Amino acid sequence: MSSETQIVATIGPASRDKDVLAKMIESGMDLARINFSWGTHNEHKNSIELIRSIAKEKGIRIPIIQDLSGPRDSDESGHRFDTKSSSVITEKDLDDLDFGVSMNVEYVALSFVGSPGDVDDLRSLIIKRGGNAKIIAKIERQIAVDGAEEIIKSSDAVMIARGDLGNEIPLEQIPFVQEKLISIANKYKKPVIVATGMMTSMLNSDSPSRADITDVVIAVLENADAVMLSEETATGDFPVETVSFMEKALREAELRKEKTGLNLF
Repeated sequence: MSSETQIVATIGPASRDKDVLAKMIESGMDLARINFSWGTHNEHKNSIELIRSIAKEKGIRIPIIQDLSGPRDSDESGHRFDTKSSSVITEKDLDDLDFGVSMNVEYVALSFVGSPGDVDDLRSLIIKRGGNAKIIAKIERQIAVDGAEEIIKSSDAVMIARGDLGNEIPLEQIPFVQEKLISIANKYKKPVIVATGMMTSMLNSDSPSRADITDVVIAVLENADAVMLSEETATGDFPVETVSFMEKALREAELRKEKTGLNLF
C-alpha cells in the first residue's frame, strides 16, 4: 500500500531509462517533474512520452510538472534570482511554455513568484495557448513569503522551494517558514509540496542519513501533501532506492498521524 503523501521525482540523466522509471513508479513515485533549467526539448519530450507509456502499461496516472527556469543569474554559489529582470516569466519560459502546452503537461511550476499577478499572468499565457495546466507557485523569495497568503490563494498548488529560499532568508528560519507556508496552504485547501534537499545523502549512497529521514517525516507531520526529489533522482546514483526509502518514511509517519491533506491528482 502506497503512502497518501505523494512523491514528486525529478527526471534527468539518471532516470530517463525505461527500467529505472518503471522501478521508481513501483517504489512510490506519483508525479514526474521536468526541470527546464536543464536539457533540451527533445530530451524532455522523450522523457514525457516514456513516463506516459509506462504509466499506461501499468494502468495509472503519472502527471507531469513542467518547472520553468525563471529569471536566473548564475554565480559561484549556483543559480539565484536575477534582480535585473522586470518579469518572472522570461523569453525562454515562453518558448518552454509553448512546448509544455503542446505536450499537455498537467502542471506548470512558476519560479520566483513575487505576487498573485505573476500567477495570473502565467494562467493567461497558458489559456492563450490553448492549455489547461494547473499552476504551482514556487515560494523562494522573501517577497513571496511576505505575500504568501494572496499568492497561495491565486494558485492551484504551492511548492516550498527551500534551495533558492535559503539564498534569501537565514537558513535557521527555513523550518519555521516551511511550517507557516504549509499552514496557509492547508487553510485554503491548496496542495503543498516541500522541495529541495530532502534526501541529498543518497546522491552517492544507497541508504539515507537519519537527518534526511527525519526531514521527510517532519514534512508529513506538518501536513505537507507532497515531498519532492530533485538531483537525487535526476543525477544521483540511486534514484530507485531514494524513492523507496522516501516512501518507507512517508508510510511510517502516516501510521502515527491521521492524514488530512490533499492530493495533486
